[in-house]
Amino acid sequence: METPFIVKKVLNNNVLIADHPEFQEVVLIGRGIGFGRTKGARIEKDAYEKMFVLKNEREQEQYKMLLPSIDEEVIAVIHEVIEHIESKLQQPLNEHIHIGLTDHISFALKRLKQGLDLRNPFLIETKTLYPLEYELAKEAVEIIQDRLSVELPEGEVGFIVLHIHGAITDKPLSEVNQASQLIAVLTGIIEDSLKIVIDRESVNYMRLVRHIRFTIDRVLAGEKVEEPEKMANLLKNEYPLCYNTAWKLIKVMQQTLKKPVYNAEAVYLTMHLYRLSNKIS
Repeated sequence: METPFIVKKVLNNNVLIADHPEFQEVVLIGRGIGFGRTKGARIEKDAYEKMFVLKNEREQEQYKMLLPSIDEEVIAVIHEVIEHIESKLQQPLNEHIHIGLTDHISFALKRLKQGLDLRNPFLIETKTLYPLEYELAKEAVEIIQDRLSVELPEGEVGFIVLHIHGAITDKPLSEVNQASQLIAVLTGIIEDSLKIVIDRESVNYMRLVRHIRFTIDRVLAGEKVEEPEKMANLLKNEYPLCYNTAWKLIKVMQQTLKKPVYNAEAVYLTMHLYRLSNKIS
């Protein structure tokens, strides 16, 4: 016979905290699972729909404080969204998304009631960086809108993308967000330096954004890239403006990431900038 869970705290009708000798402290979710339950009550395995373990004590406390102030229908929809994403990906997400997404969506709904639209200045960069997550986030917004009869602004898709990507890669939201913000800053530098207006829907911009994303990943991982010296000299002489702009980008990246960016990156950035400024496919 399987060991039952013991109720530790009822957060609302659909969510409670329980203890288990194998899993320790867990969050149990299920429609009506908390109704009429008191501390010390036994919960059998087939009585809940979802269980997750918040191993981080700080996250446990955040979640406990968060849930009582949120409408139960909203909590149910957020869990439906998380399950939808997991089923589409066919993999579990980092459990932190339960806190991050619950907090974000509940706050977004409050802003909506107050008539406040929080603009997302990094939407295009986020869409280009994370196309799979963007499609999942669009589906998530459709579910939320349908179940709660609300209309979320387009920018919310971009914010949800960051939560999904962070949960897939186990990266903290601050790191995921940093990439989108850094790319937006670098794009502004490119436009100022090359005196161009970038078509953010163009293939060349998408290529540049993806290249910068992989550069950021390489820099954070400390991976060295060998410099093609002949190519560097050629580009420096043939396309000095693009080459100098590439170095501006590298300096900003170094300052932001607080890590060295290898010289070889200037070569690849120069080629992307040349294609971008000359609209070459």
